[in-house]
Amino acid sequence: MLATIRHTFELMRASWGVLKKDRELIFFPIMGAIGALIIAGGFAGIAAATGTLGRLDAASAAGAEAQFTPIDVILGFGVLFMTTFVVLFFNTALIASAMLRLKGGDPNVGYGLKAASTHVPALIVWAAISATVGLILQALRNRTDNIIGRIAIGMVGGVWAYMTFFVVPVMVAQDAGPIASIKKSAELFRQTWGRQVASSFGFGIVYILAVIAVILPAALLFMFAPLIGIIFGAVAIGVTLSVVAALEGIFKAALYDFATGAVPEGFDTATLRSAYRAL
Repeated sequence: MLATIRHTFELMRASWGVLKKDRELIFFPIMGAIGALIIAGGFAGIAAATGTLGRLDAASAAGAEAQFTPIDVILGFGVLFMTTFVVLFFNTALIASAMLRLKGGDPNVGYGLKAASTHVPALIVWAAISATVGLILQALRNRTDNIIGRIAIGMVGGVWAYMTFFVVPVMVAQDAGPIASIKKSAELFRQTWGRQVASSFGFGIVYILAVIAVILPAALLFMFAPLIGIIFGAVAIGVTLSVVAALEGIFKAALYDFATGAVPEGFDTATLRSAYRAL
């Protein structure tokens, strides 16, 4: 655990060095979050009008299995697909910009948005695949009540995450479709780190520590001025999570460059080589 934390912060430090050169990269996660919230809010309004929210609340209150109509299912998948697509779009813009910076270029927000726009058809298909796989895995988890089954499903989810780790970078760099990107992503991962690997970094740790770091001052401020404390906390958490998301996107772009034989500017190849280790 301590080695994982240490390695994570080494990668974060390298990513931070890149982000300092292009601070506008944090706008991509912010725009993605805002877009996802707008879509979720729109679908919530439609769900309220069609009675979907009422049926969901009734099922949750009764503790029984929900009886959904076809409209409910369509709305549920629709909001998942649309939010997935929006997040993927801005993540693609982030990674495209980060890849240009790692090659010595000087990207801006317009460059990232233009780069993501050229891959919209592929992103639509990839969003549908990603949302469908996520729904299937979640449904299997909900229907599995034994520890062995949950471990097996978790392993399947982990394999899927490794296989698809480089999908967006492959789309950006090679202008590939989603299926070809999945195949190439899995191939790059196996060639670089082997078939059985374990992560030696944990961005989840960084997200948790970042949220704690801003919640504490917000809580203290809330004690003296509740409204100001809430506003400060909401803004600070949003900005902090966006910064970490930008660092994570830069890191993924650097890993892709390393996996394809390039030397990303600002990163130590030894650190990238040990980002995953053989089991």
